[in-house]
Amino acid sequence: MSVALRRHGLVDRLESPSHIFCKINDRMFRRILIANRGEIALRIIRACRELNIETVCVFSEEDRESAYLRLADRAICIGGPAPRESYLKSDRIIAAAEVSGADALHPGYGFLSENAAFAEKCRACQIAFIGPSVDAMRLLGDKASARTVAKKAKVPVVPGSEGVLDDDNETLRIAEQIGFPLMIKASGGGGGRGMRIVHDKTDLIVSLKQARQEAGAAFNNADVYVEKYIERPRHVEVQIMGDQHGNVIHLGERDCTLQRRYQKLVEESPSPAIESRTRSDLCAAAVKLAKAANYDSAGTCEFLVDSKGRFYFIEVNARIQVEHPVTEAVTEIDLIKTQIQCAAGEELEFTQKTVRFQGHAIECRINAEDPSEKFRPCAGIIERFIPPGGPGVRVDTHGYAGFRLSPKYDSLLAKVIVHQPTRPEAIRCMLRCLNEFVIEPLRTTLPFLRKVLAHPDFMESNIDTGFVERTF
Repeated sequence: MSVALRRHGLVDRLESPSHIFCKINDRMFRRILIANRGEIALRIIRACRELNIETVCVFSEEDRESAYLRLADRAICIGGPAPRESYLKSDRIIAAAEVSGADALHPGYGFLSENAAFAEKCRACQIAFIGPSVDAMRLLGDKASARTVAKKAKVPVVPGSEGVLDDDNETLRIAEQIGFPLMIKASGGGGGRGMRIVHDKTDLIVSLKQARQEAGAAFNNADVYVEKYIERPRHVEVQIMGDQHGNVIHLGERDCTLQRRYQKLVEESPSPAIESRTRSDLCAAAVKLAKAANYDSAGTCEFLVDSKGRFYFIEVNARIQVEHPVTEAVTEIDLIKTQIQCAAGEELEFTQKTVRFQGHAIECRINAEDPSEKFRPCAGIIERFIPPGGPGVRVDTHGYAGFRLSPKYDSLLAKVIVHQPTRPEAIRCMLRCLNEFVIEPLRTTLPFLRKVLAHPDFMESNIDTGFVERTF
């Protein structure tokens, strides 16, 4: 047991290897530590199992009884329930990797997944970080820096400040130059945290303070910058994948327009609202940006698309995304496995010309929230849990009957992904799945999502990022 873990009184929860390790090749990792929780931890465990890689999961005291831990070869407790006591404790996570003999670490999404200092610590300790290089992460993981890279690569960006803003008077000057309304954004994170729309200068200073406080609490980074607010846009992102041999390709786009307070609710691929020329230009811009930063892992370039089809780069998520299964469905490429293989130094097994896109995929995020109470998060024990099934249906979840959903973490409980030949068929399949899914007695977003997908404007793809707030 390492000194760091012993000092904090942290011990192994499990140690019961359940498969025989058989190395596929000389480069592949032997054992990967998963520095995350919930459905993404389970997703990574499954990918590693298929690659014959042993897994070590870290967990908090709150997650001690999580069922997915029993699928790992080893699980190590790293602290208390709050993320700052466990999943954000980089020293404890690295100590767990060292004591377990892990030669690589997968950060999943959220928590420390885009923390360049953490990635650098891992590599300094001879632990491979399954993500982009530290330099690429610093360039693109920070939104303000990513804007600079995009502009140099001649990728269209939303008009805004050239870097982070720490002087309120300078911010006011830039805001008046850009013009209202504008958007304040956290430089070091995503998921809608640290974001504020400002309609005039009287609200600017207060909104800056609120955004910095929220960003600091969520990402331990209070830096913010401002952009021109594009009214009624669509949100379209491009999945990129790079290796350590200089190859960078795109795996198509995902339309994430359906969201509430900057939190995505539904994602689909391909986007039903952009023309083939815009799609081609959008994907080419994402690859150009990734190549400019020597990007060598899975990542996502996010764009806003206005009513005239003009697109603007907004940020890069230098990690795997929650909605990655949508791309896996239409390409039949396992993004987690590919991400691991690239981190191990392998070359991409496919080229841009060999990637094929088939059918239409939709993902719905099922959150334990009560839509009738302003989406108040719900916690407690699930008594009945019956997921949907059938052809072209996938459910990614760590939930089950008897599972206790903690109030300490994100309310995401499951993701339902459907893949069908056409968009109308995918919508009908998803509606059937949302009606089949039983999660009781917790309140969830299932009934709300049924209303959204059945709405004529969604069916006709006549929506923008403000559709949910305006309509529901």
